Amino acid sequence: MRFLLTTVGQPRADETLQMEMGKFIQELTEAGSLIATGGMELGGTLIKSVGGEITVMDGPFAEAKEMAGGFALIDVGSREEALELSRRFFAIIGDGEGRMQLIYG
Repeated sequence: MRFLLTTVGQPRADETLQMEMGKFIQELTEAGSLIATGGMELGGTLIKSVGGEITVMDGPFAEAKEMAGGFALIDVGSREEALELSRRFFAIIGDGEGRMQLIYG
């Protein structure tokens, strides 16, 4: 089962966090669970389709603090395993919130 895990807001950056996250990412990579990971530009570009007309708006947007700031695409055996990896991730980064979504297909 593939899941997209996203975090909200600006990531915290310090040396200890980077070392712990590096170990976590290496463990998931060696286990074959991690497909991709990365940080994302807050805001980005909004693409909207209404009645066949496409509108494109560049950010930042007023609520950029609620936008995804990072992601991990994982492949695991169950939703419970994905939740456990999410718990471990937040144990490393501390306070925050994120989203976990099953990827179909």
